[in-house]
Amino acid sequence: MTASDARRLLVPVDDSVTMRNTVAYVVDEAQTAATDGPVELHFVDVASTRSVDPDAIEELSEATDLLERVEVWVDEDLGEDPPSGISVHTDVVGADRYLFSPGDYADAILGYAADVGVDRIVLDPEYSPGGATPMLRPLEIELARDDIDIERAPVERRAQGTVLARAASLPKYLTVFGASYLFYMLLSSWKPLDFFTGFLTATLVSVLLAPVAFSQQPSVFRVGRQLARMALFVPYLLKEIAVANLQIAYVVLHPSLPIDPKIVELRAAVWGDAPVTTLANSITLTPGTLTVDVTDRAFAIHSLTGGARTDLFEGGLERAVRFVFYGREAAAIASPRERGDDGEGQDG
Repeated sequence: MTASDARRLLVPVDDSVTMRNTVAYVVDEAQTAATDGPVELHFVDVASTRSVDPDAIEELSEATDLLERVEVWVDEDLGEDPPSGISVHTDVVGADRYLFSPGDYADAILGYAADVGVDRIVLDPEYSPGGATPMLRPLEIELARDDIDIERAPVERRAQGTVLARAASLPKYLTVFGASYLFYMLLSSWKPLDFFTGFLTATLVSVLLAPVAFSQQPSVFRVGRQLARMALFVPYLLKEIAVANLQIAYVVLHPSLPIDPKIVELRAAVWGDAPVTTLANSITLTPGTLTVDVTDRAFAIHSLTGGARTDLFEGGLERAVRFVFYGREAAAIASPRERGDDGEGQDG
C-alpha cells in the first residue's frame, strides 16, 4: 500500500474540555487501523479570525499553540515505541475569509478534506469554534453535504463521571500511597514505629485522596520516565538558581543599583496542573523573577532586571519543564520570544 492509499482521519480541534480525550480516541483508532496500512491523522484549527484582522496575530498564535499541544498529546499516546505507518499533520484553516455560520465552518473543513483526500472526520463532542454558541449539531448537518463519513468521538467530559468511574482503580491508590509513604519516611527518623505509622498514614491518605488526585489514570511507565527526566531537570534548575543569585548579587552590590522592575506576562507552552505548577515555582525559585499569578497558561511575573526578563523569554526554564513532562520532542517547541512574545509589561 502506497502513501496515496493511506487512510486519512481529519479532526477539527478547539480548546474544549474533551479535546484531550478525543485525541486519545483518534490515536487509538489509528493504531488499530495501522495494522492494515498507513494512517494519516490531520488535526486542523478552524480560525475564527482573518489573517488580515488586527487581532489575528494573537488568535492565530493561540491556534498554533493548540496544535502543538495536540502533537504532544499524540506523542504521549503513541508511546516510546510508536507503530510504523502513522503520520501526523496539523494546519490552521479558514484564515483567508470571514467565518460566521456553521456552513462557513463546514466549507473550510470540507475544503481541507478535499485537498488531502480525507476518508473520515471525527468531531469532538464539545467542539464549538468561534465562541460559546453550540454549533456541533448544525455543523454535523452541514458536513453531511459531502460523502465523507462523519463521527462524533465517544468520549465524555472529565467532570461527568470520570472520578467515580476510576475511583477504585489500583494504579491511583498505589501511586498516592507510595508518594505519601515516601514523604512520611523522609520526615521521620526511620524507627520501627515510623514504618508502621507511615503505613497507616499513607493508607488513610490514599483512601481519601486517590479518587480525586488525578485527572487521568496514572501510568507507571509515564511517571517513571517523568521522574527520570526530573532527575536531569533538578541540576539544571540549581544551576539557573546559582547563576541568577550571582546576577542579583552584582546588582545589589553595584553602586548605581541598576534595577528595572516590571510585571510581564508570559504565555507559556505548558499544559496541565503539574507542568504549570512546576514552571511557576521554578520561576519563583530563580532570584530576580517571581510568579505573581497564573491564569490558564498566562503567567504574570515580576522581574527585577532586564537581564532576568531576557532569560525568562529565551525560554530555558519553559523548555526544561516541557522536557520533563512531555519528552524530548516537546522541548523543541519555539521559545516565547520565537513565538513573538517580547515580554513587554508594566512597571512594578
